[in-house]
Formats: sequence, structure tokens, C-alpha cells
Amino acid sequence: MGTVRRPGAYVCGVDAAMDVIGGKWKVLILWALAERPFRFGELRRELPGVTEKVLAAQLRELEADGIVHREEFPEVPPRVEYTLTPRGVALNDALGPLGAWGKMHVIGDGGGSAAAGQVGEDDDVPLVAGAA
Repeated sequence: MGTVRRPGAYVCGVDAAMDVIGGKWKVLILWALAERPFRFGELRRELPGVTEKVLAAQLRELEADGIVHREEFPEVPPRVEYTLTPRGVALNDALGPLGAWGKMHVIGDGGGSAAAGQVGEDDDVPLVAGAA
């Protein structure tokens, strides 16, 4: 099942970017490949919980979008490595501030912000979903 792009139907650049990185595993794949090239099995071990089928599909989509490069080496047994393309590196750079925000406001204390699942009465967020 491939991702269908919606050229011309995007509301903004964020909408277009989310179309490329949407899905539970794509951002984590980008994060891992920013560290070093990975073979398929290594990448699967790096991302506990991802199934072989889902990882293969996500890698194919990222490759089709020009984010990931798949290189086959003519060896016996066959060896395939995945790396980020320059476009993938640029996308990872763009995701850096989002990761910093997550560390500060969700994982860490964030200077008074409530961590995920720990919203209190005095926090400046609605306690009931959809409440203003």
C-alpha cells in the first residue's frame, strides 16, 4: 500500500511535510539513519516494536520520496544498506527543533510545562479534550 501524494491539495508546507513523514515509524527511521548507515536487520533491531513488513513498506515510501537511499552491494550473501539522501538530511535538520521541543516540553520538565499525562489544574491547558 503506497502513499498517495495530494499535489495542489496541501493547505500549507507543514501539511505537505507531514504527508512525507506521516506514520509511526518514519521519523524514527530518519533519526536512526542520521547516526549512520544501517542494514535492514540492524535497523529493525534499532527500532523495537516495528514489524518487518511495516519497516519494509516505510523504507520503500521514504525511498520513493527521495529521503532514503537504498544501496545493494554485489556480494554473496547480498547486502543492502540504507542511508539518508541530502534531501533526507535536510528533512532531519528541519525536524531537529521539533525534537528539541519534545525534549523540553514532554520528556523534561520544560520550566513548568506539564509532562505528557501530567496535566494539573493550574496548567494553562484545557483539562477536558475539546474544552476551550
